[in-house]
Order: sequence, then C-alpha cells, then structure tokens
Amino acid sequence: MDLQQLKQRFGIIGNSPSLNRALEVAMQVAPTDISVLVTGESGTGKEIIPQVIHQLSARKHNEYIAVNCGAIPEGTIDSELFGHEKGSFTGAHGSRKGYFEVSDGGTIFLDEVAELPLQTQVRLLRVLETGEFMKVGSSKVLKTNVRVVAATNENIQQAIASGKFREDLYYRLSTVPITLPALRDRKEDIYLLFRKFAADFGDKYRMPGVRLNEDAVSILESYPWPGNIRQLKNLVEQISVIGTSRQISAEDLIHFLPQKMNFSPAIIDSSKDNINERELMYKFLFEMKKDLTDLKKLVLEIIPNGGTSSLSPDQENLVNRFTNDVDTETTTTKLLPLPTQKEEFTYSPPVQNDNFSVHEEVEESLSLEEREKELIQKALVKHKGKRKYAAADLGISERTLYRKIKEYNLVD
Repeated sequence: MDLQQLKQRFGIIGNSPSLNRALEVAMQVAPTDISVLVTGESGTGKEIIPQVIHQLSARKHNEYIAVNCGAIPEGTIDSELFGHEKGSFTGAHGSRKGYFEVSDGGTIFLDEVAELPLQTQVRLLRVLETGEFMKVGSSKVLKTNVRVVAATNENIQQAIASGKFREDLYYRLSTVPITLPALRDRKEDIYLLFRKFAADFGDKYRMPGVRLNEDAVSILESYPWPGNIRQLKNLVEQISVIGTSRQISAEDLIHFLPQKMNFSPAIIDSSKDNINERELMYKFLFEMKKDLTDLKKLVLEIIPNGGTSSLSPDQENLVNRFTNDVDTETTTTKLLPLPTQKEEFTYSPPVQNDNFSVHEEVEESLSLEEREKELIQKALVKHKGKRKYAAADLGISERTLYRKIKEYNLVD
C-alpha cells in the first residue's frame, strides 16, 4: 500500500511534507510490535495514527481499544485498565476484566497518557517491560500480549522535569515517536480540509456546500487555528448550518471566527492575534497624547522668543504631522498650514494688560468611551449605517459593534 492509497482508505486529507512523514513512519512501524508515542497539539488528529498502525499490523483481526486516560477518574483508572476482583473496593460487586486483558493479542491506544497517575504509570511500565499485570485486589499475575500506542498533547519533557511523568515510562513508550504537525504549519492543506468538510456537511444536512471567495481563502490560510483540525471542522459545520449564503466572503468568514481571535490581516500580524480593539484604541490614544504634549512644548519654546523661531527638522516633522490631513476615521483634528523648513514660524500674541496670561492651555478630553463613541459614529456615517462594513472598518466584529451602539445609545 502506498501513501496515496493509505490516505484514501482512512480519509486523510493533506499533502504537507510533515504529515506525509508521520504517515510513512506509521506504515513502517505497523508490522512490528514496537511501542509508539504520538505527540502533537490538541485537535491535530492524533487518533488516526494508532488506527493506521493497528489495521496494517498482524493484530488487525483482534481487539482495538481506545482509552482516554484524562476522562477516567483517578480512583477507578487502575480498575478500568487492569480489572478488579470482587470486593476489592466499595462497589466492586463482582470481578471485572480490564482493557489490557480484553485486548490481549490486539492493540490498545492510550490517549492523553500524560494524565495517568504515577501509581498507574508504574503498573503500565511493568506491562510494557514484562507483559504482566495484576488486577486490583488480586495477587495473581496475569499475562497479556498487547501492542501499546500512546498519545499526548503535553510537553513530556516538562512533565518529566516537574515529576508528573516517569522518565523510564517515557523511554518505553517512545521507542518510535511520531509527531503530527499543527494546522497552521500545514497551510497548503487548510483549504483542502475546508472543502472536504463543506462537502460532508452539505450531504449531511442536504444543502449545497459552502464555498469561499479568494479573499476568504487568504484569511482562512492566515488564521492561526489554535484548535487545529477540530476547530476548522466545527467552524465549517457552523457556517453550513447558520450561514445565510453559500458563497462566503472575507467579511462573512471573519464574523464566524471567535470574537477574541478576530484579526485584520492587513493591520495585525497573526502572531498577535490576542490583541483586541480596546487595546488598539488605548495604544492610539497614548500616542496621540504624547504628540500633543510635544507640540505644546514646541509652542512654549517659540513664545519667549517674541513669537519668531526657526524650526529644526525634528520640530518641522512634528508640526507637519498635525498640519497634514488626518484620517477622518481616527480624528477630526486639522491645523492651519504652517511654514516650510526655510520659512519662519511667527506668533503674534494678542495685546493685553500687564497681567495677561501668556497662553491658555485647554486640556482635551482623553476619555476612552468618548473616543470610542466618536469613532463608531463616524464609521456608521461613512458607511451610511451599514453595520457590517462599519465593523470591518473599525476592526471589530459586527456583534461587538451592535453591543456598542446599544451601550452608547447611538442612532445609525
């Protein structure tokens, strides 16, 4: 069986080199009885590797059992894995076979193996080394011939350093390590997976599959996907069920992405996807305040010289930042044209009595709420009340914009 046939048999989508390498290693190790440790982030599809290994091995006609170690309470995990005798603990009304006894001659997949208690890790280590175990409440040694494939999304080295995971067990499990790449490292596979999920959900719900335009595909591939394939699949199902259009634009796709992870590819780098609109506004306001403070200092330096002073290049740059037309989406501030670098800046103070004040400093409002309200009003006016486009221009979700409109009692 070649790699392409393997993908067709198990429904694996993707052609990234890192994915292909992981599958090739799984195919090579399958005919042996070597223990395998599969690592990778949550949602990368680690559960497919033990299935491939089992189905391509001589054990394929025997039991295959998948166990989520993190979902079983610590008090019952030994009983689930190794079985127990009647009366061995409260509620043990009869003897019970554990997974290692049931899967004798087959394969057992221990998912989230790093969640196992240390006591259970000792029992597992004995099974891997000698094939022997004892039921809870029994002194009789039993034998089992089980192929163990384990998986985890934790950093095992850190778990070992913190004393959470036994180092000797790690070396027994990871005879052959296989790492599945994160979805963000398989950019060439993201759109292929989207199309596959869209077709599947279209058939499931008896409706046309959703499609993406070119801009939406770019956003899809630049999104960091912290939940990996699982998150992408859930997103496609959500769009398929509640989307009002079968043709998805970039704005539509951004609307469906989690609110805390919304981003604008043209403004914010994907590595800073946790920055929200409030943090951006704070940064903008602090920069504006600093510029205003510098401008006031410049004016105060000019006034004692009789209102006449030549501007240095740095001072001219500061003045030009305020004399140029400022983006109406962020502020309405405009100042009168000032002289060029070779001209002189002249200030004529008004004629007053001896007790006149040199200048009157008016402190502008730096209220975040007022600035936010002002920006929202301008965006709504610019886009003639169309909230979707106003939200995109502001860099926030349409849902957040709607909430802000109600909060500030705005009429769009």
